[in-house]
Amino acid sequence: MVRREFLGVMGATLATSFANADEVISNDVWLRDDQKASFVSVIKKLNNIEKIVGYGKYNLLPFDEALKIAKNHPKMEAFTKAELAYIEEVFYADPIIYGFHGKRVCDSLTTAINEKDVIKISNTGHYLFRGHSHDSLNRIIKDVGNSLVLTSGVRSIVKQLSLHLEKIQSENGNITIACRSLVPPAYSYHSNGDFDVGKKGWGHQNFTANFARTEEFWSLQKLPYISMRYTIGNSDGVRFEPWHVKIV
Repeated sequence: MVRREFLGVMGATLATSFANADEVISNDVWLRDDQKASFVSVIKKLNNIEKIVGYGKYNLLPFDEALKIAKNHPKMEAFTKAELAYIEEVFYADPIIYGFHGKRVCDSLTTAINEKDVIKISNTGHYLFRGHSHDSLNRIIKDVGNSLVLTSGVRSIVKQLSLHLEKIQSENGNITIACRSLVPPAYSYHSNGDFDVGKKGWGHQNFTANFARTEEFWSLQKLPYISMRYTIGNSDGVRFEPWHVKIV
């Protein structure tokens, strides 16, 4: 594995980014008016489902199970046809229109994670796939030290859908910008092996470029057996993510 993948090609990429800034802004795709009602109600229902099942369990929750909870729980209402149509549009749309060029990793909205294939990581609320992902984390912590912590592991389609929609919300409906950091639910490598790491006690800072300034990051860079998924200027169109460990 080439260790320099951690930084990518910086100079030329940044120059190109600035040169194309006006074009990117003019081509941004925004949440449509006809989507807004379903968008808001879907986020609300997903948040309620997470409260019902708990943070950890929500990371593994299949879409079909989420539908059953919404339909049968006394404090919830079933997803409407309009809401389901919106969810399907988010999942099956080609995100190249948003400037995202990543590979689809889940073909079906109902793809489920087998709980026998994952292991819960103590004191994190997260899971990793048994085998390569779990072994890699253990090896990383051994080599980097206990100041490194798992910050996000396995994500079901439901979990990634929630994160994606909440990012769109935080970006005031700008889907293009949202896709640069929280990719659509069919395109997350968290669904089949990748995971995020951070510095203990850093909280949200672990999900910013500031993580690249930590001793933990530079220790990661020296490891020959891992790489970074989203380097500066990556071809997927995702922001620089120094915390995202590439497994697949």
